[in-house]
Amino acid sequence: MANSNQPQSSINSSSSAQVIRIPYNYLPRDYQVPFWVAMTQQKKKRAVMIWHRRSGKDKTALNFAVSQMFPENGGRIGTYYHLFPTYAQGKKVMWDGDDKTGYKSMDHFPGFSAHRHPAGIVARKNETELRVELINGSAYQIIGTDNFDSIRGTNPAGVIYSEYAWQNPQAELILSPILAENGGWAIFNSTPLGHNHAEGLYRMAKGNPDWYCSLLTVDDTKDFNGQPVFSKARLDEERHSRLAMGKSESDVETYIQQEYYCSFEGYLEGSYYTEQLKAARAQGRITRVPWRVNEPVFTFWDIGVGDSTAIWFGQRYKHLMLFIDYYENHGQQVGHYAKILHEKPYTYYRHFWPHDGKNRDFSGTEGEDRRATGQRLGIRPIDIVPRGDVDDGIDSARRLFSQCWFDAGKCAKGLDALASYHKEWDEDRKEFRNKPYHDWASHGADAFRTMAKSHWDVPVQDDMPHRLPP
Repeated sequence: MANSNQPQSSINSSSSAQVIRIPYNYLPRDYQVPFWVAMTQQKKKRAVMIWHRRSGKDKTALNFAVSQMFPENGGRIGTYYHLFPTYAQGKKVMWDGDDKTGYKSMDHFPGFSAHRHPAGIVARKNETELRVELINGSAYQIIGTDNFDSIRGTNPAGVIYSEYAWQNPQAELILSPILAENGGWAIFNSTPLGHNHAEGLYRMAKGNPDWYCSLLTVDDTKDFNGQPVFSKARLDEERHSRLAMGKSESDVETYIQQEYYCSFEGYLEGSYYTEQLKAARAQGRITRVPWRVNEPVFTFWDIGVGDSTAIWFGQRYKHLMLFIDYYENHGQQVGHYAKILHEKPYTYYRHFWPHDGKNRDFSGTEGEDRRATGQRLGIRPIDIVPRGDVDDGIDSARRLFSQCWFDAGKCAKGLDALASYHKEWDEDRKEFRNKPYHDWASHGADAFRTMAKSHWDVPVQDDMPHRLPP
């Protein structure tokens, strides 16, 4: 079955008369075959693979990409990206990684390691950029979405999102219109990470006939001998090793269900707001929260210059904060955000900016600080929230969480950020440091912390709410 459905072509090496079969040294297992059928025979352009850990989802996606880099396989000459949550992870897992037999992932490009296959398809490779160029002009590159600016203005023919649940979803927003225009394909593979953007994508794809969509647990995957890819004995070993690390039985079982049974009810270990988000969902506070037309809107910001700026939009109702909207962008000047606020139909009461809103580096005129620039452009009044201890701000956010409601649709990306905001991991000590890890989730979480320290719940004064000037 696997052989009959696996597309292969013979590629002539320019440095040898030897014929190379592509995909090289790869044979799909039976549970991987439907993916190949969907992408090569049914000609689907989008795929979601929610497969359990160690099921071979990256190896499958990589070999599909290699096959598509040759017109002989029905593909085309072009550039193909393999996106990971971070550059370091991509280098470790794919560029330097190998499987349980010791076979390097990158040796699926014959000629990548000269000692293994001296006459291959690789023309050159760049260790710094994690880029391979082939003899026919196609290229493959590993990129971390922790630096998604590197993909702006590019024109890939195909993209693999590895562990999409962990990635900055902004990268997909950048590449999706490019792929739609040039007819390229995209593969999203992941294990679940709670109720975040990966789950949303899976739910959408599951009901869309134009997408290949698959969710596979350890009960669904067998090797070539008909044995479980990940046996019950290995699952028990995983449980015991995590218990030995001091994890609770409840946390260990949650991890097993998430990683090996693909449950979306799990969470990111070390995350700051797991319990608060679980309570909000259980209590129905993540739902549809309509904008109340006659009530003013507060905004709460995290400001970035060479980084992202995030804005929460909320309305007070008695002692509650009802979040009706969220916006985030990267590398834009203050005028962009003034325009966004103006285009929304809201009537604004106050805008709360973090302490660095007083800095002179946010595209203002000479000698003008960020706050003055913002107010000149119609973002007013702006209140600067004093800088405080980060841990104290996180504790304040946790305490206020029970007073917050969220519009599930308009605040989806902000909710993703809150779910993904986590402590920094100390690889040497194998424990979490007591400090936040700075990644794409930090901006939405920091803007939420601005809310927690802003004293928005003081009595509303009689001054008029503010609309941005036309």
